[in-house]
Amino acid sequence: MFFPISGAHISPIYLAIVGFVIGILGGFFGVGGSFIAGPALRAVGLDWNFAVGTDLAHIVGKSVVAAKRHRALGNVDLRLGFFMAIGTIAGAEMGAQLIQVFKRAGNVNFVVSVVSIVIYLSISAFMLWESSKTLGRQKQSSARPKSTALVAKADDSAFKHVTTAIQRWRIPPMISLPASGVTISFWIILLVAFVGGLCSGFLGGGAGYIRMPSMVYVLGIPTHLAVGTDLFEIIISASYGTFTHAIKGNVDILIALVMNIGAAVGAQLGAISTQYFAGPKIRLAFVPLPVIGAGIVIYTMFSGHKL
Repeated sequence: MFFPISGAHISPIYLAIVGFVIGILGGFFGVGGSFIAGPALRAVGLDWNFAVGTDLAHIVGKSVVAAKRHRALGNVDLRLGFFMAIGTIAGAEMGAQLIQVFKRAGNVNFVVSVVSIVIYLSISAFMLWESSKTLGRQKQSSARPKSTALVAKADDSAFKHVTTAIQRWRIPPMISLPASGVTISFWIILLVAFVGGLCSGFLGGGAGYIRMPSMVYVLGIPTHLAVGTDLFEIIISASYGTFTHAIKGNVDILIALVMNIGAAVGAQLGAISTQYFAGPKIRLAFVPLPVIGAGIVIYTMFSGHKL
């Protein structure tokens, strides 16, 4: 099928399947799925600027469906989501401006490919270390006699000591988040959101691959709440990202609509599935996904697509 906005020939069945898979991943992990969607669009010949902008457009619809389901399950901290939207929008605009800089320089495909590979692999490596260590510690704890065993929390983390130290930074204003059971500086929330927004605007998607882990490891938000809250925040940030990329000519709305057909179904299934898994297991299951995204990007770099 020919899509006149981007000038690409792509099978609508392929787009619907990609959307379905990303919908499941988004609902389960609280991510936009850009580490799969962007590379998947790039793999069929779409330039990175279109892959980034179009991915943002398709993510808005999918995130509405998934966030609604997570809200019903009690997995959304609305207060945190609204605060994070401030930093995310600022970061998304900067990311979109960077795309324009490299687009004008004629090397947007190469630069975004290299940056995405580095970020995806780094996130996977860290989360593999943390979640494996956490699960190993919980296993050792449960194997001890009841009288001396440490009580392993369902959402424990081997990185908890760092998270606790960050929460002690009393930089006003301090923000209380009753739903998440956390009180933390507004500026730390803003920094996490800004970095996520920057990745969103530059690499596409809602940047949940950055924001969801950051909410868990930096802010100390329980994993299930981080998943649902990130999806809610993605609605706001991806909407802005779509707008700013659209006025720059980087969105093929027809491709996004086809992808949303599959994403709407997958998002429901993914959101429901989270209630059957503990936080560390969700984080461990997340590890292969950015690796897959990096693999697709590497494939496109060496498969004849223009850089």
